[in-house]
Amino acid sequence: MPRVRKNRNQQAKTEPFWKLGLYKRLSKEDELKHKQEQDESRSVENQDKILRDFVEQYFEPGTYVIVDVFTDDGLTGTDTSRPDFNRLKGCIERKEVNCVVVKSLARAFRNLADQQKFLEEFLPVHGARFINIGTPFIDTYDNPHSVSGFEVPIRGMFNEQFAASTSEEVRKTFKMKRERGEFIGAFAPYGYLKDPKDKNSLIVDEDAAQIVRNIFRWFVHEGCSKNGIALRLNQMGEPNPAAYKQKKGLNYRNPNSGKNDGLWSASTITGILQNAMYIGVMVQGKYRVISYKVHTQVTVPEEEWFVVPNTHAAIIDRDTFDKAQTLHQRDTRTAPGQKEVYLFSGFIRCADCDKAMRRKTARNIAYYYCRTFTDKKTCTKHSIREDTLYRVVLTAIQKQIELAGMLTQEIEQINNAPVLNRENKRLIYSLQQAEKQLAGHKDASDSLYMDWKSGDITKEEYGRLKGKIAEQIQQLEQNIAYLKEEMQVMADGIGADDPYLTSFLKYRNIQSLNRGILVELIDTIWVYEDGSVMIDFSFADQHQRIADYIENTHNNLVLIENKDAI
Repeated sequence: MPRVRKNRNQQAKTEPFWKLGLYKRLSKEDELKHKQEQDESRSVENQDKILRDFVEQYFEPGTYVIVDVFTDDGLTGTDTSRPDFNRLKGCIERKEVNCVVVKSLARAFRNLADQQKFLEEFLPVHGARFINIGTPFIDTYDNPHSVSGFEVPIRGMFNEQFAASTSEEVRKTFKMKRERGEFIGAFAPYGYLKDPKDKNSLIVDEDAAQIVRNIFRWFVHEGCSKNGIALRLNQMGEPNPAAYKQKKGLNYRNPNSGKNDGLWSASTITGILQNAMYIGVMVQGKYRVISYKVHTQVTVPEEEWFVVPNTHAAIIDRDTFDKAQTLHQRDTRTAPGQKEVYLFSGFIRCADCDKAMRRKTARNIAYYYCRTFTDKKTCTKHSIREDTLYRVVLTAIQKQIELAGMLTQEIEQINNAPVLNRENKRLIYSLQQAEKQLAGHKDASDSLYMDWKSGDITKEEYGRLKGKIAEQIQQLEQNIAYLKEEMQVMADGIGADDPYLTSFLKYRNIQSLNRGILVELIDTIWVYEDGSVMIDFSFADQHQRIADYIENTHNNLVLIENKDAI
């Protein structure tokens, strides 16, 4: 039977049996703001003690039971999707809890609208009691009107404003840390650990780092597809990044944690291959919440990311990382059931329609053909056998290596010769012409305004012509900067250790092809209708730069020899 006790007015009252739900919360903002204050009452452990002490003193024995303690640790009160707060609401709806006890309104809410809806709508509809033991004291059973006074919404407004100002302070602190290259994430990226001596620094986690190195090697040098890499890791029994963190004892969670089966996927492999953190670059701020009230994450434009190089030890060298990014831009799909990408996948294109060519096997002979001719009849027939293409590409690379060897010898002879005038007449003439065109475009841009004001052109024509000239000026400025850079290279000279030369010469004795070689040395392989092949090699600009340098130097040598002869 229900107990009978005297209330404050000494009136007899039948009191129901109370099924209590104690709610406590600690936010990251609280941790950051009050870390120096050592405010014990703000920790979830001490909130628990305060709530239990209150219940023991406030309720008579036998009139209540604590059904559960609901805790949201590290979450802001403005977040409407707090897991345990929503679990508490579910218990109230199912009548498993009929009384909620909190330390203060701020622990339960940081949003006035949510506070008033919960107190004035949700709880009355479900017949539940609410007790706030802080200021103002609220007990909706003993004093049903305690939530209707001015103090409660005023306190809610204060809490909301406090959340806004605290959020702003935290954002400023995080922005400052990001700009300095300090890591502010809750969990280090896969392959790294937070430094025990400095939680804003990263150190290499060698076990996971080796998996990262394997992923890059398999993708770049061994031609494995992303699906093939994922399958390989799953067969090896390696846990995926989320499962690995949990295996290490970290309380890692994300919105999809409940669906994580511990297996690798192609999307996870892609995320690792594109993550510049692995070359020692701190990249943060890719996502942000809309506001302190709306916690939906939105993507941030890349130009607004916080990118700070050389903040931690690299796991992958820059050259390998850049090759991986190049491969991402190619069509590297594999046939069903295949783990490795075909050797020429993503490299071979039709010379007439510019479309990637498809691979097909017939009678045990593999060949590539133009898909637009076969599918849409919009191109002419282009095809080449894979074994023929292999021989052509291998021979072309071998010839290019020979050329690089000869250029290296020329460079060494030039660098051992007396100091020469290294001005390049072609570059000087190109620069003069570009600067002349730039001056003309700027004059035309300035005169457009007067043409509009005088009525010679309309406002719409003015806007269109202004935009077109601005684009041309921008392009000319880029060309001028490039020409000046080229002239500086000519003035400084070129060494035999030029990246173009060393990239080819390290394959001096090449007898076979693999994906790694193609990725490093070749940009595109073009196939013509007659079966002929043209190869666009990487480092084309560097090759032309070296050729110009050698030609210009030889011309100067001839001039010097002629002067000496006179």
